[in-house]
Amino acid sequence: MVKPSVKISGRGAQSGAVPQRFGLAAREADDDWLDAREGIDGPEPRLRTQVIEERARTIISFNQSPDIPFDRSINAYRGCEHGCVYCYARPSHAWHDLSPGLDFETRLFAKPDAARLLRETLAKPGYKPAPIAMGTNTDPYQPIEGRYRITRQVLEVCLEARHPVTITTKSARVLRDLDLLIELARLNLTAVALSVTSLDPRLSGLLEPRASVPVKRLDALGKLAVAGVPTHVSVAPVIPAITDEFIEAILEAAAQRGVQTASWIMLRLPHEVAPLVREWLGVHFPDRAGKVMAIVQSVREGRDNDPGFFTRMKPQGVWADVFRTRFRLACKRLGLNREQSVLDCGQFVRPSADGQMRLF
Repeated sequence: MVKPSVKISGRGAQSGAVPQRFGLAAREADDDWLDAREGIDGPEPRLRTQVIEERARTIISFNQSPDIPFDRSINAYRGCEHGCVYCYARPSHAWHDLSPGLDFETRLFAKPDAARLLRETLAKPGYKPAPIAMGTNTDPYQPIEGRYRITRQVLEVCLEARHPVTITTKSARVLRDLDLLIELARLNLTAVALSVTSLDPRLSGLLEPRASVPVKRLDALGKLAVAGVPTHVSVAPVIPAITDEFIEAILEAAAQRGVQTASWIMLRLPHEVAPLVREWLGVHFPDRAGKVMAIVQSVREGRDNDPGFFTRMKPQGVWADVFRTRFRLACKRLGLNREQSVLDCGQFVRPSADGQMRLF
C-alpha cells in the first residue's frame, strides 16, 4: 500500500490502496493521474477528477443474491466522487486496472447511453417489470450527474414506461429531479432513500468529503416527503466508536421531517476496503483506530469482513446487539417502519425501442 506522506484533504482515501487480488502493479504517489498544484493550492496534493465515457452494451444488471430486496439495478456511473472511504463498491475499480483507493474517486466512468439502453431493454417482448434499484453500487447523484444528467434521463424513461424505480443517494442533488419523482410517486412507482452517517459536518467531511453535508440530506428527505415521495433514511454505515453515537439523533431528525421508514447497516470491509479504512483511521483517529477495528472484528467472528449471504448484513455479538436494540427502540419511539411501501409493477407500458410513437 502507498503510504501517504501528507494528509490528503477533500478526498476519502489517503492512498492508492493497490489491489493485490489480480496481480496488478503498484501505483506510486507520483503517478501521472495525480494533479499536484503546489504552486497554486499549497503543499497538499490536489487531485483532478477525470471522467471517461463508457459505451456500455447493456445497462440493467441482474442479480440472484438471496439477501437483498431487488433483482436488478442500474449504475449510471462507475467510481464515485463522493469519496466515502468505507464504500463497499471500491474494489470494483480493480477490474479496470485502477486502484480502489484514490482512483475510485478521481477516475470515473459515465454511461451516456444509459437511457437508450434502458429503453431497448424494456422494449424487448420477454421483459418482465420489477423495481429497478439505482445507487446500489455508486451514487446516481454524485457531482458529475450535474453535467451528464444520466440519472434524470433514466427516470424519464421509467416515467414514460410506468416502470418502478428506487433511488439511494447521499446527495441533496436528488431534488433537481423532484418534478419527475413527484410524477413517479403519484403513480406509486418510486421511493427515495438517503444515507446519513452522522450529524457532524466535520466528521462527514472526513468520511465522505464530496457528499452533501448531513443537514442538506435530511432537508432533502423533508422536501421529498412534503412533495408526496415515499422516503427512507439509511443510517449507514454504522462505524463503531466513530458514528454510532448519532443513531438516535439521525432517526429523530428524519422522523421530524416526515420520513416514514429507516434501516441501518453495520460497517462492511470487503477486500481492499479494509486497508483503506485502517489507513483512514490512522490518519484521522489514531487514538481509537485499534478500538474501532476490534469491534468490527468482534461482530464478524474475528474477521474484517463476512462475505456470506445473509450473515454479511446481520452482524453478530454483543456490539451488534447493542446497535440493533438502540435502532429498534428509537424507531418504535418515533413511529418509524409502521408501514412499508410496495411499488406497483402492474402499470408497465412497453416503450418503443427507438423512442418513436407507433402509427399502428
